[in-house]
Amino acid sequence: MSDDSGLAIKEMHAMPLDQANYQAMLIDKRDNGVAVVTLNRPERLNAINGQMHHEMATFTRDAQTDDDVKVVVLAGSGRAFCAGGDFSDTGGPAVSFEEGRQIVDHLLELRKPIIAAVQGYAMGLGANISLLCDVVVAGHSSVFADTHVNMGIGAGDGGQVIWPLLMGVNRAKWHLMTGERVTGQMLYDMGLVNFLVDDDAILDTALEKAAQLAAGPQKAISASKVPINNWIRQMSAQILPLSLSLEGETFHSSDAREAQRAFVEKRAPNFD
Repeated sequence: MSDDSGLAIKEMHAMPLDQANYQAMLIDKRDNGVAVVTLNRPERLNAINGQMHHEMATFTRDAQTDDDVKVVVLAGSGRAFCAGGDFSDTGGPAVSFEEGRQIVDHLLELRKPIIAAVQGYAMGLGANISLLCDVVVAGHSSVFADTHVNMGIGAGDGGQVIWPLLMGVNRAKWHLMTGERVTGQMLYDMGLVNFLVDDDAILDTALEKAAQLAAGPQKAISASKVPINNWIRQMSAQILPLSLSLEGETFHSSDAREAQRAFVEKRAPNFD
């Protein structure tokens, strides 16, 4: 199905945002129309396994069709927002590249505001999914990085879409080619976050901003974000298929295998 904005809403399944449908995420729908969706693998710093990857592709669809939800806050439980893919096994996370594209597409197609509350580490896909949100709230100790390259893998999870838009092309290429981290005041100065606050105020600030949006005119708010996301979506349509294809090629390279072994063995990788 589609709408007058030209932003396609594909394969929409009419299912409410409900805890019964989620294992790796906590769903907390509040009376003011704010839904807090929390990545919930704190023992792994919310690293993404196959189950969480699948749920990342579906929660935005469910939020869109849930009439009780006006605004979404995306958060992480424990010390980190999301440490990226779970490479605790040498095979890496069992994920689908088609599903990887759905994560990006569905997030950009969400017509309701979504706010990322980012504490601690936001790495790899964890960084990219937070930056693709409409508003990002982070703390002075929050750390963002697209670390795919450190695992011998191309940055294909939306980083090549959103990092250049936020910080500029050459800066983005440097950070994607090196996995170099961004933290502290640089997060705000480079345009990666909307609000930089004390670490203990991250979630409260995100909830405050969400309540402000939930109390506003919903159709006008949606109409104010959808065309911008449509523009990003059009760029993503050019960039993401190639980036995911190249990521898939590098995923099975000797460098990627070495990085995965080094991760498990807790040593620095020796790339070819």
